Amino acid sequence: MNKNPNSQQGITLISMILGLVILGFFVLLILKVGPIYLDHTRVTSALNSIEESKDLEGMGESEIRAGLTKRFDMNYVKYATDKDAKIAKRGNYLKIEMDYEVVEKILGNLSVLVEFHDVVEVGKE
Repeated sequence: MNKNPNSQQGITLISMILGLVILGFFVLLILKVGPIYLDHTRVTSALNSIEESKDLEGMGESEIRAGLTKRFDMNYVKYATDKDAKIAKRGNYLKIEMDYEVVEKILGNLSVLVEFHDVVEVGKE
Protein backbone atom coordinates (compact mmCIF):
# COMPACT_ATOMS: atom_id res chain seq x y z
CA MET A 1 0.00 0.00 0.00
CA ASN A 2 2.13 2.85 -1.25
CA LYS A 3 0.43 6.19 -0.97
CA ASN A 4 1.82 9.20 -2.67
CA PRO A 5 2.08 12.02 -0.07
CA ASN A 6 1.38 14.58 -2.77
CA SER A 7 -2.10 13.14 -3.42
CA GLN A 8 -3.33 14.00 0.11
CA GLN A 9 -4.21 17.65 -0.04
CA GLY A 10 -6.66 19.91 1.79
CA ILE A 11 -8.77 19.39 4.85
CA THR A 12 -11.64 17.01 5.31
CA LEU A 13 -15.25 18.10 5.44
CA ILE A 14 -15.51 17.22 9.13
CA SER A 15 -12.51 19.34 10.11
CA MET A 16 -13.83 22.23 8.03
CA ILE A 17 -17.23 22.03 9.76
CA LEU A 18 -15.53 21.83 13.16
CA GLY A 19 -13.45 24.90 12.35
CA LEU A 20 -16.55 26.82 11.22
CA VAL A 21 -18.43 25.85 14.41
CA ILE A 22 -15.56 27.09 16.60
CA LEU A 23 -15.29 30.29 14.57
CA GLY A 24 -19.06 30.79 14.76
CA PHE A 25 -19.03 30.36 18.54
CA PHE A 26 -16.39 33.05 18.98
CA VAL A 27 -18.22 35.41 16.61
CA LEU A 28 -21.42 34.84 18.62
CA LEU A 29 -19.52 35.51 21.85
CA ILE A 30 -18.13 38.78 20.48
CA LEU A 31 -21.57 39.84 19.25
CA LYS A 32 -23.07 39.20 22.71
CA VAL A 33 -20.25 40.60 24.89
CA GLY A 34 -19.25 43.54 22.69
CA PRO A 35 -22.37 45.66 23.40
CA ILE A 36 -21.86 45.14 27.14
CA TYR A 37 -18.40 46.71 26.97
CA LEU A 38 -19.65 49.51 24.70
CA ASP A 39 -22.31 50.24 27.30
CA HIS A 40 -19.63 50.27 29.99
CA THR A 41 -17.68 52.93 28.10
CA ARG A 42 -20.81 55.09 28.23
CA VAL A 43 -21.01 54.54 32.01
CA THR A 44 -17.38 55.59 32.50
CA SER A 45 -18.00 58.60 30.24
CA ALA A 46 -20.93 59.66 32.42
CA LEU A 47 -18.84 59.21 35.57
CA ASN A 48 -16.00 61.26 34.08
CA SER A 49 -18.40 64.04 33.12
CA ILE A 50 -19.65 64.18 36.70
CA GLU A 51 -16.03 64.28 37.87
CA GLU A 52 -15.38 67.28 35.60
CA SER A 53 -18.50 69.10 36.78
CA LYS A 54 -17.69 72.38 38.53
CA ASP A 55 -20.63 72.75 40.90
CA LEU A 56 -20.25 69.50 42.86
CA GLU A 57 -19.64 71.22 46.19
CA GLY A 58 -23.10 72.76 46.24
CA MET A 59 -24.91 69.58 45.16
CA GLY A 60 -26.44 67.04 47.49
CA GLU A 61 -26.47 63.29 47.01
CA SER A 62 -29.93 63.28 45.42
CA GLU A 63 -28.90 65.97 42.92
CA ILE A 64 -25.76 64.02 42.00
CA ARG A 65 -27.84 60.86 41.57
CA ALA A 66 -30.34 62.76 39.38
CA GLY A 67 -27.47 64.11 37.26
CA LEU A 68 -26.09 60.61 36.90
CA THR A 69 -29.51 59.33 35.81
CA LYS A 70 -29.80 62.12 33.25
CA ARG A 71 -26.36 61.31 31.83
CA PHE A 72 -27.25 57.61 31.64
CA ASP A 73 -30.46 58.46 29.78
CA MET A 74 -28.68 60.79 27.34
CA ASN A 75 -26.05 58.13 26.57
CA TYR A 76 -28.62 55.30 26.29
CA VAL A 77 -27.00 53.23 29.04
CA LYS A 78 -28.81 49.92 29.15
CA TYR A 79 -27.20 47.80 31.86
CA ALA A 80 -26.37 50.24 34.70
CA THR A 81 -28.72 52.45 36.69
CA ASP A 82 -28.27 55.09 39.35
CA LYS A 83 -29.28 52.43 41.92
CA ASP A 84 -25.95 50.69 41.21
CA ALA A 85 -24.08 53.80 42.38
CA LYS A 86 -22.90 54.25 45.94
CA ILE A 87 -22.38 57.95 46.59
CA ALA A 88 -20.40 59.25 49.58
CA LYS A 89 -20.17 63.02 50.00
CA ARG A 90 -18.43 64.76 52.89
CA GLY A 91 -17.66 68.44 52.44
CA ASN A 92 -15.62 68.87 49.26
CA TYR A 93 -14.99 65.13 48.95
CA LEU A 94 -17.15 63.04 46.64
CA LYS A 95 -16.79 59.33 45.94
CA ILE A 96 -18.99 57.48 43.47
CA GLU A 97 -18.68 53.70 43.21
CA MET A 98 -20.44 51.92 40.38
CA ASP A 99 -20.75 48.21 41.05
CA TYR A 100 -22.86 46.20 38.63
CA GLU A 101 -22.86 42.95 36.73
CA VAL A 102 -24.44 41.86 33.49
CA VAL A 103 -25.57 38.33 32.65
CA GLU A 104 -26.10 37.76 28.96
CA LYS A 105 -27.56 34.54 27.60
CA ILE A 106 -25.37 33.12 24.86
CA LEU A 107 -26.98 29.92 23.69
CA GLY A 108 -29.25 27.42 25.42
CA ASN A 109 -28.29 27.33 29.09
CA LEU A 110 -24.91 28.94 28.45
CA SER A 111 -24.55 32.49 29.77
CA VAL A 112 -21.72 34.95 30.28
CA LEU A 113 -21.31 37.07 33.42
CA VAL A 114 -19.46 40.39 33.20
CA GLU A 115 -18.73 42.35 36.40
CA PHE A 116 -17.79 46.02 36.53
CA HIS A 117 -16.46 48.14 39.38
CA ASP A 118 -15.64 51.81 38.77
CA VAL A 119 -14.65 54.43 41.33
CA VAL A 120 -14.57 58.20 40.85
CA GLU A 121 -13.16 60.40 43.60
CA VAL A 122 -13.26 64.20 43.56
CA GLY A 123 -11.77 66.50 46.16
CA LYS A 124 -9.82 65.74 49.31
CA GLU A 125 -11.13 63.82 52.27
